[in-house]
This record gives sequence, structure tokens and C-alpha cells, in this order.
Amino acid sequence: MAIGIDPSSARQIYKGCQKVETMKLRYLYLGFCLLGLLLPYSQFIPWLWEHQALNMSLFVRDLFANRISGFFALDVIVSAVVLICFIQTEGSRLGVRLLWLPTLAVLLVGVSLGLPLFLYLRQLKLDRTPQFGKAL
Repeated sequence: MAIGIDPSSARQIYKGCQKVETMKLRYLYLGFCLLGLLLPYSQFIPWLWEHQALNMSLFVRDLFANRISGFFALDVIVSAVVLICFIQTEGSRLGVRLLWLPTLAVLLVGVSLGLPLFLYLRQLKLDRTPQFGKAL
């Protein structure tokens, strides 16, 4: 006896997913922007206060304090470089405006803000392009 979803149910789920309104998707991206700003800075700001300034040598030492934090640091650094390349290429291809904003967000906050901000700007562009979405 096979366990799974029958094809008609799968089609209904797929059609339901297609009906997600792009306006709601934009708001979701904005919510992720807020989380992507607040959560990382909830850790960074107290660190700054504790050390009275941005001491880069101490920052790098703490960032790579052990192998697991080094793993996460390098993962985020690689992700940030890839995201900046993606922002520039995909944004230029689609004609997305304000590409400097998510790039700056990646550099000042991180991928957690830069990615949802770019997706928000991209969705705005797609929503206003007749072949992709409704003109708002």
C-alpha cells in the first residue's frame, strides 16, 4: 500500500499555492526584512555597548572564536558575496531600481536583511510588469 497524496489533491494544493496574491508576498518579504534587521542587531548592539566601540580585531577574534562559529561566519560571508552578485545580475536583468539598497543592507546588516529586501524590490518590479503580474 503506497502512502501519498492522490493526484487530484496535489493539483488542488498546487492551484491554491498559485493563488497567493503578490501583494501578500510583498508584505511577507517586508516582515522578513524587519526580522532580518532586528534579530541580528539584537546580538550586535549589546556587543558594541559591552566593548564601547567597534573594535575590528576583537570582532574578528570573537567571530572566529571556535570552529563552529568560524563555520557559520564563513558560510555567511560566502552567502553574502553570492547574494551581492545575484542582486546585481538579476536586478539588472529585470530592471529593478535601487539595487544599491539591498547591497548596502548586506554589507551593514547581512544576508538576513539584504535578501528579503531584494526580493521585495524584485516583487515590486514583477507586479508592475504586465507579463509577470497585475499592474498595480
